[in-house]
Amino acid sequence: MCGICGVVGTRPAAPLIFEALRRLEYRGYDSAGIATLGPQGIDRRRAAGKLDNLERVLHAAPLDGTTGIGHTRWATHGSPNETNAHPHAVGGVAVVHNGIIENYETLREELSAAGRVFTTETDTETVAQLVDSLLEQGLAPEEAAFRALRRLEGAYALAMIFTGHEGLMIGARHGAPLAVGIGEGEMFLGSDSLALAPLARKIAYLEDGDWCVLRPEGVIFHDARGEVVERPIQTVALIGGAVGKDGYRHYMEKELHEHPVVIGQTLQRIIDPVTRQITLPDLPFALGEIPRAVITACGSAFYAGLVGRYWLEAEARLPVDIDVASEMRYRNPPLSEGGLGLLISQSGETADTLAALRGLRAAKQHILSVLNVETSTMARESDVTLGMVAGPEISVASTKAFTAQLSVLAALTIAIGQARGTIGPARQQHLIACLLDLPSRAAEVFGQDEAIRAMAQVIAEARDVLYLGRGLCFPVALEGALKLKEISYIHAEAYAAGEMKHGPISLIDRTVPIVAIAPSTILFDKTLSNLQEAKARGGRILVFTDAKGAARLRDLAEIVVVVPEVDAFVTPILYTIPVQILAYEVALLKGTDVDQPRNLAKSVTVE
Repeated sequence: MCGICGVVGTRPAAPLIFEALRRLEYRGYDSAGIATLGPQGIDRRRAAGKLDNLERVLHAAPLDGTTGIGHTRWATHGSPNETNAHPHAVGGVAVVHNGIIENYETLREELSAAGRVFTTETDTETVAQLVDSLLEQGLAPEEAAFRALRRLEGAYALAMIFTGHEGLMIGARHGAPLAVGIGEGEMFLGSDSLALAPLARKIAYLEDGDWCVLRPEGVIFHDARGEVVERPIQTVALIGGAVGKDGYRHYMEKELHEHPVVIGQTLQRIIDPVTRQITLPDLPFALGEIPRAVITACGSAFYAGLVGRYWLEAEARLPVDIDVASEMRYRNPPLSEGGLGLLISQSGETADTLAALRGLRAAKQHILSVLNVETSTMARESDVTLGMVAGPEISVASTKAFTAQLSVLAALTIAIGQARGTIGPARQQHLIACLLDLPSRAAEVFGQDEAIRAMAQVIAEARDVLYLGRGLCFPVALEGALKLKEISYIHAEAYAAGEMKHGPISLIDRTVPIVAIAPSTILFDKTLSNLQEAKARGGRILVFTDAKGAARLRDLAEIVVVVPEVDAFVTPILYTIPVQILAYEVALLKGTDVDQPRNLAKSVTVE
């Protein structure tokens, strides 16, 4: 979603803001802009498309000033063009905004009736017009901003600067994240710590409903009532150098190659290497007394949750419901008091998942979140957080965060199974040994590049692709189809393999590749039968399997990628890696924008 950066200090603001926007590119965007307070007041530069376009504009006409705001926009209201690009400047104020103002039409009608002329299609211009109308009534910037905020409905993070008020910036947060970076003689605003890490090592997060006043000498926080409040200051662990490509062509390629390390680091955090026991944070509830769990997430994280459901029900014998977060809160399911709400999110700011969290909290569920950003809103609102050690994931399409999520869920399953008495000592040690063996097995997958590229050649020529899997590998098929759609723009659908003959089989002909995730586990023969049905109808069979499975597929499959043989319990973690690599290789052949696919955003902070 949109990225925000603001600077109040003594150094030229525009170069600092531009580099921060570079670090926010991963969020997805289609236009960008910067505004500063120059000698003549508010001055701004905007451009449609990527930041390279804005860079050319800035090179031709630099911006002066030590106070400024910048923005990368992911279009919601209005086309992604320069007119609709942020910052929006009206009279004495310039505004950048992440989120949606839900009552903007009502406000726009009111302001238009008062004689104000709108020049964009955006909901954000309404904020600028509203604040400027209050400034014209003689209010100081702080009072004008506060009164305007009380009129806004929806989700937003906002940053504002004001003509004639060098060294002043106001930020506000309701629903969408916003952080304050604290420097020496300078202050910063940013959508996340990644944007601010090279600028400030100390960060404070606005809580929901907060607004703040920044000056070079410091920040004053206010709550929704306008009362002055204190917010905790944290030290940023991440440094700017952590987000380089390290010689890889794309962030996604780099992040794919980080799978083995990320799995190992995540497991090292949650499994004691000496005792080989699962080590969880202190829990405010007893794992063995949970009557039922509800898993909810969005996108790839939801597919990780599907694997988690299989594990928790099969191994821990814990009943589990699962919903995509955008549906769960509206389905309004009956929940037993004392159940477990298990939420999964890379960013910890996903709007639908955060709303589901609050709904589960209201239903008196214990809240446990699996997150990659342990300073996020979801982390602060959870009873307990299980952090994955994935590091920054810059490519919009999630890769290493997915296997990190699975690693955490696998360990959590063992812990719950122990607490419920369904996993005995021998089974526990076997499963932990399988997990600890995964990093080395994951590294072996990259030796199959040639076979994966051959598979990619077939898929790159297709218009439609079917992915099939059974049991634990069905969610992997869903993840594979999603990755292919996201970065290659090829239509792909995933089905439980047994469902193919209940409709999708009518789609199969020589032009439709069939990608199967089929380790030689107990369901291999069932999947093999489904593939024979597809082959009989002209389907081109492409399979991910192990050596045992490959031997039986020799006469059936056109291409086989041989994956190391592992226990069935950990197959979804391992098989995810080659499936994601396949999508990457197809995208290379198609020539798409791998790291920033069209229309997508990394952190979706609006419904």
